[in-house]
Amino acid sequence: MLRRFHHTQPEGFEFSEENLKWAREQIAKYPEGRQVSAIIPLLWRAQEQEGWLTKPATEYVADMLGMARIRAYEVATFYFMFQLQPIGSIAHIQVCGTTSCMICGAEDLISVCKERIASNPHQLSPCERFSWEEVECLGACANAPMIQIGKDYYEDLSRESFETLLDDLFANRKPIPGSRKGRFSSEPLTGVKSLTEYENGKAKFSPAVSLAQIEGDQ
Repeated sequence: MLRRFHHTQPEGFEFSEENLKWAREQIAKYPEGRQVSAIIPLLWRAQEQEGWLTKPATEYVADMLGMARIRAYEVATFYFMFQLQPIGSIAHIQVCGTTSCMICGAEDLISVCKERIASNPHQLSPCERFSWEEVECLGACANAPMIQIGKDYYEDLSRESFETLLDDLFANRKPIPGSRKGRFSSEPLTGVKSLTEYENGKAKFSPAVSLAQIEGDQ
């Protein structure tokens, strides 16, 4: 698929003071002459700062690494994790549409996105707070169907539970990531049948869900 930068671009880009310090630390991890290897983490941090990856940000990173801008364009347009157009300011919802999720109901989730966010992927909602797209496998096949928002997975979804999740987002409430059926990580819904000796002392939630609760993402 041919990917291009959005037709409307900001005039420029600079890392914030905090992100600039972080970027320099990443570059310093690589041997002399190999600094260009830091391009993916730096582009990712630029995207996190702006919400999407702009052409000026890509050029800024290329100049920072001393590499040809065309090479940075090649990286930015190759990897689908880089959003080359504006996305929803509250949430950009990535719906896994690969085999396991599609069999288990991903089409229902996509229908909800079309009904409640926008009729087409990468299109902003009327309020510009939400957007969505269908993506390839996100690696949570045992918990299908699932979506990703930012760095968080929301799994074992149904049309109804996804609608509830969207209700929370629309109301500025932060839903807790993880399974909507209460499973721990990717364990069977019926509970663990083997290696049960490791159950004692196990945390109630997976690390991602526990972190969200600690940070107050509720």
